[in-house]
Amino acid sequence: MTSPIVVVTGANGLVGSHVVTALSERGARVRAVVRRPGTAPDLAGVEERVGDFADPAFAAQVVAGTDTLVTTVHPLGGDRDEQRRIGLDGTLAIASAAGDAGVPLIVHISTAGVYDRSPGAGDVSEESAYVSDDANDYSVIKRDLDEALARLGGTTRVLVRPPMILGPGESSVWNTVQPRAVAEDESRRHAVADATAAWVHVRDLAALTADVATGAIPVREDVSAGPVIGGCTPVNVAGGPATQRDYLGAVCDALGVEPTWDDKPAWAGQIRADRAQGWGWSPEVSLDEALDELRAGLRS
Repeated sequence: MTSPIVVVTGANGLVGSHVVTALSERGARVRAVVRRPGTAPDLAGVEERVGDFADPAFAAQVVAGTDTLVTTVHPLGGDRDEQRRIGLDGTLAIASAAGDAGVPLIVHISTAGVYDRSPGAGDVSEESAYVSDDANDYSVIKRDLDEALARLGGTTRVLVRPPMILGPGESSVWNTVQPRAVAEDESRRHAVADATAAWVHVRDLAALTADVATGAIPVREDVSAGPVIGGCTPVNVAGGPATQRDYLGAVCDALGVEPTWDDKPAWAGQIRADRAQGWGWSPEVSLDEALDELRAGLRS
């Protein structure tokens, strides 16, 4: 059987690098797209491709003759214009190039942030309501990108929607960036203790993504068994229940500071991952393991 050829954008990022690793472990040939030479994972079957995936000529070149495109890039620290230019317009540029080239499958790392998770919203499934236009820039732009990919057509598209992504790394928002803000700014130590802190570990997210990208989770006619052939299928990927008492409590404990628990309405539902589990995925990293890893990283 011929090894699938998979393009991964943002191959040196937290999610992208773990997806590349998971693909390499599955025997895929990977075109790892990065902006700076020498930053892609140095693994078996991985070929670094340096360039701007938003450039139509580069995008067409890098997707030519491949089986799957995996897109992972979004500039979380950027302003609205940068997020739209890179996260939305750039992703659509390479996704459109993949469609034009006849690439059979596009897997996009979206976010559970596209869903309305206001107090009282309850559990969230793939059919739940999206955020409104007055939500934060990140959620609105990711929502708009998902809707644009749904209109793209011409190929099978899968929208993978994780909540908070735990896992160590300098660019890790929840293991590094957010804890740094908590250490420096007392106002970031406030939360509702019983508010949901929906999460998934980056290794489990990468495993689902790689299984879809390589066909280990094949496309189907029935969404309960796999992504729909020729359609655009969202799939939530989340670990077990957790609260801000778990996450922020662990961060503050490791930093040696005290959290402040506010008394106000907050979302207390769950991200339902029944669809992913119906496809054969299940998380391997427990909440205790993820939080122990978080604490160890902060204390070191």
